[in-house]
Amino acid sequence: MPEMPEVQGLVDFLRDRVTGLEFTRVSVPGIAALKTYDPPVQALEGARITGAERRGKFLDLATTGPHLVFHLAKAGWLRWYDKLPTTLIRPGKTPIALRVALSDGSGFDLTEAGTKKSLAIYVVRDPADVPGIARLGPDPLDPSFDRDTLAGLLEGRRTQIKGVLRDQMIIAGVGNAYSDEILHAAKMSPYALASSLTPEDVDRLYAAMTDTLAEALDEASGKPPAELKDAKRRGMQVHGRRGETCPVCGDTVRSVFFADNSLEYCPTCQTGGKILADRRLSRLLK
Repeated sequence: MPEMPEVQGLVDFLRDRVTGLEFTRVSVPGIAALKTYDPPVQALEGARITGAERRGKFLDLATTGPHLVFHLAKAGWLRWYDKLPTTLIRPGKTPIALRVALSDGSGFDLTEAGTKKSLAIYVVRDPADVPGIARLGPDPLDPSFDRDTLAGLLEGRRTQIKGVLRDQMIIAGVGNAYSDEILHAAKMSPYALASSLTPEDVDRLYAAMTDTLAEALDEASGKPPAELKDAKRRGMQVHGRRGETCPVCGDTVRSVFFADNSLEYCPTCQTGGKILADRRLSRLLK
């Protein structure tokens, strides 16, 4: 799933390449991905792009008309073309959910792999009209987000810290992968209750969050969309590395599986050596 660093990489890429261009054609082969009807998607055609912004994990293209906003969800991506293909797209027979043609002949597709479709596209007058944006919590890399901001968000929450980091209404932009990385850097169990963290724990978590995200943003900066996924994978210490060696302590990276995702962690670094229960097998490890 693209998270804050990858979405920011896409924003930077698009801002440099499309600002000042006009939408000449917008088609939606994956009509289920389009979540709005007023303004119609055709209202984008002829509008000039004035900028690109990231809002949590949403990407917002502002124009002289409406905004094109999209969320790539778990399996969505942006495919860029310096020269847009002219091949006919057959709805229902393609992973392409949206195709955009621009006034210099370039363009892009929004694609989604797999059968579970959750990519979301919005055409709105104001980004705040998108419900997911209206509910976003603060961005952890905003200059105003300091250690005390994090402490205030955690105070009194009897929720596992892994869930808090992933909740977009609490903290915007962090998802499954980077929450694993942040907790590994903080040497913290994903099951620790937010309300139980000591001031020292909060200090460590804040430093791990800001450092991990800043490093990932640096890695994503300047890369075209085709290279961003690989850059993300290369930077991971534990996420997606089940069975590999922890680069910090040499222990084996473990997973806990849930219905539609998993988390990865290092027992030595994060749980005092305890192996967390694998929910797939409904077993508890003492």
